[in-house]
Amino acid sequence: MAKNDADWKSEAKRLRGKVKKLKDKLAGAEPLAGATPAAKAKAPLPVSPLAPKSFPVLPRIAGVSFAAVAAGVKYQNRTDVMLVKLAPGTAIAGAFTRSSTRAACVLDCQEKLAGPIDAKAGAAIIVNSGNANAFTGKAGQRSVDLVTGSVAKALGVPGTRVFSSSTGVIGDPLPHDRIIARVPDLVAALDEGGIEMATRAIMTTDTFPKGAAAEVDGTGGKIRIAGIAKGSGMIAPDMATMLVYIFTDAKIAPKLLQKALSSQIDDTFNAITVDSDTSTSDALILAATGQSSAEPITSLRGGVGAAFVQALHDVMADLAKQVVRDGEGATKFVEVRVTRAASPEDAHKVAMAIANSPLVKTAIAGEDPNWGRIVAAVGKSGAAADRDKLTIRFGDTLVAANGWRAPGYREEDGAAHMKGQELLIQVDLGLGRASRTVWTCDLTHRYIDINADYRS
Repeated sequence: MAKNDADWKSEAKRLRGKVKKLKDKLAGAEPLAGATPAAKAKAPLPVSPLAPKSFPVLPRIAGVSFAAVAAGVKYQNRTDVMLVKLAPGTAIAGAFTRSSTRAACVLDCQEKLAGPIDAKAGAAIIVNSGNANAFTGKAGQRSVDLVTGSVAKALGVPGTRVFSSSTGVIGDPLPHDRIIARVPDLVAALDEGGIEMATRAIMTTDTFPKGAAAEVDGTGGKIRIAGIAKGSGMIAPDMATMLVYIFTDAKIAPKLLQKALSSQIDDTFNAITVDSDTSTSDALILAATGQSSAEPITSLRGGVGAAFVQALHDVMADLAKQVVRDGEGATKFVEVRVTRAASPEDAHKVAMAIANSPLVKTAIAGEDPNWGRIVAAVGKSGAAADRDKLTIRFGDTLVAANGWRAPGYREEDGAAHMKGQELLIQVDLGLGRASRTVWTCDLTHRYIDINADYRS
């Protein structure tokens, strides 16, 4: 039956209400568009509504100290460089983007980790925000050499043990002289308790600093782990993601440390996405100082070794999810859970197709339980799927099954789930035993605001 005038007016009122609600949700600071670069630098982005209440209390890791300064890499009077000093004997492992346009600092870190290891020497990590030093030709490597060389000289460590990262705008030469000029100040400011300030120095469009910690009962003492990360946009990782630095006092050989790290990448940093874009600068560095009183970890199978891997996983997963919670413009944290796929590869394809779909993500932003978009994402994923075996749930609410909308499904039940900040989308393919869980966020107009003005 055709709608009468009253019906149309009611529908228009309902839609206006949804639009107003979404606008109210995104309001929280002056819009970025049209603001001057100076104004943007002074006015931080509104903190994500999904952010934790405060930065966690992280344990001090013996053999690690931190410093941060404002070097004016991009903006004046903004803390934008951090230095980490690592004790002699520190074992180091890493994981990095496999982008074919990797930044000079990423290539440099990979080369150093693949080369000969001076296990008795000290080490350092220096990181700047504001400039990615990516796609900068031979000048990019020269900048890396000059910055790491300056740190090596100031700390008295081999240049091959100084690792660097850069994050920010791609394609602009790194003003390395500004960083080098502040190295003496960084060295003078080194502090075992300076981890939070260091975390803030590596933020770009992040709205809150990210930290996580864990503790393991080792044989003869505690083993502590503390990690920090930055990341908000360009999050769709390949081997690693964003910038992540994890520190532990465990006694563990470099090869075993690398094995522990690599084994946990897939279910943590490779299981998140904000916008399907992979950065040129993604890096994860894990450093073990060996200064715990606990006995060395010599195996990852069972006992303390297995407990250490689980604790490392917990820190990595916590940091990865914090990145999603700080997704640019995000107002919803979404878990996508795919089960009974024909293969692990298919499970991953479906989960990521849903998590990366702009149609799914915008429907979530508008709190619209449009399950047809889930169906479309499954279909486009390239994974094996059978319409008549597919089951979809929003939270615990059965939405679709047996190739049709579930007989008992009510639109208001799906809508009620979408109003929450923590959402669960479950898809059962009914074809096998493989499963995959990934995490994503909604896509709002705020994301456009942030990225349209990113280089200003």
